[in-house]
Amino acid sequence: MNSDTFARALQWRERHLSQRVFIILLALLTGLFCAVAAFVLHWIIHQIELLLTGRFNAGGANWLYLVYPAVGILLTSLFVRYIVKDNISHGITRILYAISTSHSRLRAHNCWTSLVASAVTIGFGGSVGAEAPIVLTGSAIGSNLGQWLKLDNKTLMLLVGCGAAGAIAGVFKAPIAGLVFTIEVLMIDMTMASLLPILVSCVTATCVTYIFSGDKALFSFHLENAWTVDRVPACVMLGVTCGLVSLYFIRMSGTLDGMFSRLRSRLWARYVVGSLLLSALIFFFPSLYGEGYGSIDMLLNGQDLQVLNNSFFAGQQHLLILYLALVVVAKVVATSATNGGGGCGGTFAPSLFTGCFTGFLFARIWNMEQIGVLVPEKNFALLGMAGVMSGVMHAPLTGIFLIAELTGGYDLFLPLMIVSVASYLTIVLFEPHSIYSRRLAREGKLITHHTDNAVLTLMQLDSVMERASETVQPDMELGQMVHRISRSRSTVLPVTDAAGRLLGQIDISRTRHVLFRTELYHRFKASQLMQQPPATLSHDMAMADVVAAFEQTHANHLPVLSADGRLLGYVSRTRLYTMYRKMVADMSQE
Repeated sequence: MNSDTFARALQWRERHLSQRVFIILLALLTGLFCAVAAFVLHWIIHQIELLLTGRFNAGGANWLYLVYPAVGILLTSLFVRYIVKDNISHGITRILYAISTSHSRLRAHNCWTSLVASAVTIGFGGSVGAEAPIVLTGSAIGSNLGQWLKLDNKTLMLLVGCGAAGAIAGVFKAPIAGLVFTIEVLMIDMTMASLLPILVSCVTATCVTYIFSGDKALFSFHLENAWTVDRVPACVMLGVTCGLVSLYFIRMSGTLDGMFSRLRSRLWARYVVGSLLLSALIFFFPSLYGEGYGSIDMLLNGQDLQVLNNSFFAGQQHLLILYLALVVVAKVVATSATNGGGGCGGTFAPSLFTGCFTGFLFARIWNMEQIGVLVPEKNFALLGMAGVMSGVMHAPLTGIFLIAELTGGYDLFLPLMIVSVASYLTIVLFEPHSIYSRRLAREGKLITHHTDNAVLTLMQLDSVMERASETVQPDMELGQMVHRISRSRSTVLPVTDAAGRLLGQIDISRTRHVLFRTELYHRFKASQLMQQPPATLSHDMAMADVVAAFEQTHANHLPVLSADGRLLGYVSRTRLYTMYRKMVADMSQE
């Protein structure tokens, strides 16, 4: 479409469609594309897995488990390095980063590259999930649709939310979970005007997915033992256990990510370490192969001994508890090894997998030790999924609604709430941020649900900084300085050396007693009148730290310096708070 035709189309839209209706139509399109992307991704993964493992011997170990994951990581690494040429890992974290630093602008290749990379990684056995790549794909679709139509940053952020919500709804056939996920994990300020487009995207994605794959749920679960109130203590204990497992998941993931990041410049070393570690774990624990949804289905349907298939543990019922415990410990290692070695995938499915195994293991031990009233293991496997997801993602509502919609387990709604809330309350005692936001929070680049912090995150230091047009040298006499002062619009006059490095500053309001005495013009130099600023700001400082510096020093102006100490400009308290108030007002508008 040429520029003239595009401009006429935009003009027609402005005349015939209100902004609200237009955004809803965009949300519908976003949901449609998300559902198609989700279906294509899972179809490719299923076909690769069927081709590679369909004829494996279920009664013992299979040595090809040592080969397939390494091949998958290698193919993904080559694809990312030579075709994508960009970092596409940690999908949901990248969305948060884009919202925080790029005004919700995701690159066009994100609409398809993470889909291809994750399909190869997971199909060949990478122990990660497809949900985070699909969420990144959906958010990129919404973002690029908005960028193509030249929409403002606020609308772009909303379309990113529509894409993420549509992706979750499409993958799991769970529209409410998609909406809640976006509110809890991604969005900074949700209003009624925002809810409707996101809900439209969720419903559209869910309906399209039903058309593609029928009404069968992702996991088959049939409630055979209704929940009773005497199981409350067991549910609370399960929630606490899930919270502690979530803490292990987040901390171990962070530790292993740090280990692999130190090998960033040595790509082959990363690949060798990651692929060897992943292949060895899958060889001993085949349940770790791919997303692991098959193993989840087994535990939810009372086929617990089948999870031992394809391994050295096959047929050895007495080793089931040991196997389950080892898999819970090894899952996060396998997930980190997959991504660290060069694969592409998320932690959404691994948290569901770990939760299912945790819940089943907890119920089996509870019943064996006869700690209290007997609990149904299938039900507790389901509850564990919600518990670990709530803890890892710091999103209890998402855990509750996703599991309820995913399995049709609305009859367990109350215990889902108990376990999810107990898990969340447990982990927040030790870890204030989710696995997605932890890294960004440490860098001060995280948008939170608090409008104040969100506005500060969206503000850029360059937008409030005034360039220093008038500077003086340290040996300049007062008489020469008067002319500079008369041209300056600030109450502060910076003193710099020949290279532009800040040496000090002169507070004009404090030098009035000498400014108008001409007999002193040759007696004072800038070096005698200057003082050190109460604080300095760096060019890459987070806006929250900038505000904190003003609050601590009570200064009216603070200098901004480059990494080598050169003066870039000044930030005034008045300009800072004026822009802050304007952005708060803009974000509060419907």
